Amino acid sequence: MQAQTHEPIAPPSKLLALTELGRAVFEFGTLPVAAPLLLSAPRGDGHPVMVLPGFTTTDLSTTVLRRYLRQLGYDAHAWELGRNLGPKAIGWEGEKLIARLEAIYAKTGKKVSLVGWSLGGILARQLSRRRPDLVRQVITLGSPFAGDPRATNVWKAYEWMTGQRLKDEDTQRQLHESELAPPVPSTAIFSKYDGIVAWQNCLEPETATTDNIEVAGSHCGLGVNGTVLYAVADRLAQAEGEWKPFERKGLKAILYPSSGHKVH
Repeated sequence: MQAQTHEPIAPPSKLLALTELGRAVFEFGTLPVAAPLLLSAPRGDGHPVMVLPGFTTTDLSTTVLRRYLRQLGYDAHAWELGRNLGPKAIGWEGEKLIARLEAIYAKTGKKVSLVGWSLGGILARQLSRRRPDLVRQVITLGSPFAGDPRATNVWKAYEWMTGQRLKDEDTQRQLHESELAPPVPSTAIFSKYDGIVAWQNCLEPETATTDNIEVAGSHCGLGVNGTVLYAVADRLAQAEGEWKPFERKGLKAILYPSSGHKVH
């Protein structure tokens, strides 16, 4: 099965890519300034949340996000599968990641929300298809789950480090599946200033249980960006079975541009 045909979308500019690290450091440094916003987020209900790191990174990269969620009252979990090298980390059939989800559910007795950064978000969406009975909702951070997978500045490195070829039949099948809305409520958080992946490929299709939230920031700083952290907290705070799109009122109308869905 072949993936959909798309109009060509270029990877982000080299300038954006070269400034990624510096911008991410700046975003981390502005967290104290964002404290009033972060402290105003609704408290969590204690349900489990598993956070999946991005390509080549480990649980260390999601420390700030998980610590913040714990402070709000969530039962935040690392993925505990080492460095995210796609199938090398989760198993070629995703069996290791499925087992991790099942272990958290068995321990807590509650459905698990999944927050995935970049590649971690793609894997989270796939996981929700495999075990929708165990997943409460999915939130992706700069995850290019749609469109041409070569519209990134790291696709060659991905093939080399994971051993997965984008043109392989099985990969093409997964790419086609990835574009479809997950079977659980799903929110895509993205930035038009992303220097790693094309933001156009990070948007959920329009359904009754999907939404897209635009933020200003780098790709590498998504996990330490105050507006991202608040948006994640806002999404997680919704009662199970009562999901609704992100509301942009007051200060949020300024911080979060109104972003439409990507319609397929």
